[in-house]
Amino acid sequence: MAKQPLPTDDDETRTTEVDGYAGEDGQPASSEPVARAGWNSKIDYFLAQVGFSVGLGNVWRFPYLCHQNGGGAFLLLYVLLMLIMGIPLFFLELAAGQAIRQGSIGVWTYISPRLAGIGYSSCVVCFFVALYYNVILAWSLFYLGNSFQYPLPWEQCPKEGNVTVKECEKSSPTSYFWYRKALDTTDSIDETGSFNPYIVCCLLAAWTVVCLGMFKGIKSSVKVMYFSSIFPYVVLFCFLVRGLMLDGALDGIAYMFYPKLEIWADVQVWRQAATQVFFALGLGFGSIIAYSSYNPKNNNCHRDAYTVAAINFLTSLLASLVVFAVLGFRAKDKALACVASNMKLSEQFLSSNEDTNLMPSFNYSDPGSVALEDYRDWYKQSGSKVPGNLTDCDLEEEMQKGVEGTGLAFIAFTEAMSLLPGSPFWSALFFLMLLNLGLSTMFGTMEGILAPLTDRFKTLANHKTKFTIFSCFLGFLIGLLFTQRCGNYFVMMFDDYSATLPLIIVMAFETFSVSWLYGADRFLDDIEAMLGWRPHVIYKYLWKYICLLAMLGLLCATAIHMVIKRVTYLAWNQDKGSEENLEYPGWALAVLALLIIFAMMPIPVAFIHAVLQDRTKQTARGTETGQYRIVSTDENCVTPMTDMSELSQRNGTAASFS
Repeated sequence: MAKQPLPTDDDETRTTEVDGYAGEDGQPASSEPVARAGWNSKIDYFLAQVGFSVGLGNVWRFPYLCHQNGGGAFLLLYVLLMLIMGIPLFFLELAAGQAIRQGSIGVWTYISPRLAGIGYSSCVVCFFVALYYNVILAWSLFYLGNSFQYPLPWEQCPKEGNVTVKECEKSSPTSYFWYRKALDTTDSIDETGSFNPYIVCCLLAAWTVVCLGMFKGIKSSVKVMYFSSIFPYVVLFCFLVRGLMLDGALDGIAYMFYPKLEIWADVQVWRQAATQVFFALGLGFGSIIAYSSYNPKNNNCHRDAYTVAAINFLTSLLASLVVFAVLGFRAKDKALACVASNMKLSEQFLSSNEDTNLMPSFNYSDPGSVALEDYRDWYKQSGSKVPGNLTDCDLEEEMQKGVEGTGLAFIAFTEAMSLLPGSPFWSALFFLMLLNLGLSTMFGTMEGILAPLTDRFKTLANHKTKFTIFSCFLGFLIGLLFTQRCGNYFVMMFDDYSATLPLIIVMAFETFSVSWLYGADRFLDDIEAMLGWRPHVIYKYLWKYICLLAMLGLLCATAIHMVIKRVTYLAWNQDKGSEENLEYPGWALAVLALLIIFAMMPIPVAFIHAVLQDRTKQTARGTETGQYRIVSTDENCVTPMTDMSELSQRNGTAASFS
C-alpha cells in the first residue's frame, strides 16, 4: 500500500480527482475549492466545533449516567477515559482534516483508496442520527409553542365533563401530556397508528430551519451558531442561579455527586463512560474532520482538542448541576407531599385507639410542618409496625423517576418547571435552549454528510445548494416514520443502536489506518510540519496501542451486552397509565441488524472495489507491456519504449500479466 505524504501548502495549486472542481466562473479550481474557502475567524470555527460537540446528550444523558453510576466516581472515570482515549482521538481527527483539507471520504481516500469506505460509513451514521435527532427538535418546537399559555397545559389533568381523565389520574399531568397529547403514542411498536399532524408540521419546520442554516455552507450556518452556541450557556446559568434558590436543590446535587468507588469494578460502567466520551466529542461522525478541513494549515489543532474537550466536560458538569438542582426541588416537593399524605393515614391510626406509643409527636393538624428527615427517621424505626399503606417517602427514589433521555426533558423537568412561579417563562426558555443545542449539533451532523460527498463528487460540488435542499427534503420524508403514533419507539431504537456500534468500528478503523497503515511517526511528522513543533511521543503509543485496545474492548463489551441483555424499549401502557419495558419483536430486531450492517457495509465494499480496481489496472498495464515486448528491435536501438521495456524486465510485469 503506497504511503504518500500529506499535502503541503505547495500542493494547493494542484487539482485532484478527489477535491478538484470548477469554480463559479467556470475556470479550473485548485485543490482549495470554493467549499474550502475557510472560516472568517477562529471564533467562527471554535463556535462551530463546540456547538457540534455540545448537544442534547450533555443535558439529559450525562447527568443520568453520572447519577446512576457512582456520582463523583463516574466523573473521575469519565475524565480518565477522556484523557487517554477521547482527546487523542479527537486530536487525530482534527489533525487529519486540517492536513488533508478534505471531508471524511477524501481524508481516508487520500491515505489509501482502500479506506474510502470509512468516510462513507461516517456519512451513513450521520444520516441515521440526523433523521431521529431532528425529530427531537420537532418535539422541542411543539413544547415551545405550548409554553406560551398560562397555566401550562401539562400542569393539571384534563377533565371530561366533571370527571378527570383516568389515564392522567393514574399517571401524572406531565406524563399524560407527553404520551397522549404530544405523541398520542400506541401501546407498543407493533401498533403503528396514523401520522401525528402536529409533529409532522413541527418536523417540517425543523428541517426548514436546518436547510436555511446550511444551504450556503459554513458561511450561513456559522451566523446561526453565534446565537445557537452561546444562548444555551446563558439559559443554563439562569437555571443554575434559580435552581440553587429552590428548596431541595442542594439535596439533589449531593445525591448526584456522592462518590461510589465500588462501581469501578463494573465493566458496564466503563462501557457506558467510554460510549459517552464518543458521543460527547462527536468522534467518528466525520463532522470534526469536515470542520477542521476549513482551517489554515498552521492552526494549533492540538490546543483546540484540549480546549473543546474541556468546554464539553464543563458544560456537562454545568448541565448536571442545573438538572439535579431542579430535580432535587421536584423530588423534595413530591417527598413532602408523600409525608403529608402519610400523616393523614397516621391520624386515622391515632383515632382507632391502637398503640399510640408507635407514633411520633408530630403536629398532625399541620402535616406540612413535618420535616422529611424526622419522618424518615421515625419510619425506619416504627413505620413497618403501623397498619396501613405508609411509605418511606425516599427522596432519592423520587429523583430516579424519569431522569433519562426524553423522560428527563419532556416529563421530569417540565413537571419541575410547572412548580416554579412564572412557569411559562421558564418553560419557553428551557425548550428554546434545547432547540438551539440541537440545531448546532444538526449543523455539524449535516456538514459531516455534505462536505465529504461534495468533496468527492464534482457534480454535487457544482450544485451544492440543490444537494443541500434535496438532502433536507429526503431527511424530512424518511423522518415521517418517526411522526407516527409509534414514532417515539423508533426514535429510541435509532438512538440506542443505529450509531453506537458503527461509530466504535469507524473510529477503530480510523485509528488503525493512521497509526499502523500510514504510520504514527509519519503522521506526527506531518503535524510537526503544520504546527512547527512536534507533539509528545505519547500520542504514538496512545494511538497504536491504548486507544485501539480500548476500542476493541468497548466493541466486545457493547456486542456482548446487546446479545446477553434482552433488547427492550420503554413503552407506554394506556390502561395502567405507566411505562413498562417490552421486548422488541422479531421484525424490529431484524431492522436493528440491518441498520448496523448498512452503516458498516461501505467499509468492506470500498475495500473490495479498490482491490479489484488495482488488479484491473495492473492487468491492463501488464498486457500493454507484453504487447510492447513482442516488437523486435535491435538491442542497441533506442525507441520511445526502450525505458518501459527495461523497467518491465526488472519488475517482471510482462511475465506476470501476459
